[in-house]
Amino acid sequence: MDDYPIQSPGQLASHLRALRKVRGLSQAQLGALLGVGQTRVARIERDPTAVSVAQFLSVLDALAVQMVLRPTSAPPAPKGIAKRRPADDRW
Repeated sequence: MDDYPIQSPGQLASHLRALRKVRGLSQAQLGALLGVGQTRVARIERDPTAVSVAQFLSVLDALAVQMVLRPTSAPPAPKGIAKRRPADDRW
């Protein structure tokens, strides 16, 4: 399966809906797997920011997908910490 980089809540909503449809599930069927009603699934798909992390992970589990956190580049040095100079061993 492909990776789906998420950079906004709107993208997350679209991907959740698409993943449910790829699995051949209606909102009611996904709700039954999660122990919630169809209207709750519709709300989660419309606004995934309104769900707890635990609930979100349950949705991903029911859709048979996982969340992977991957850095996009080297993290910046924390403020107040000097960067090491490449030419010598001094800070």
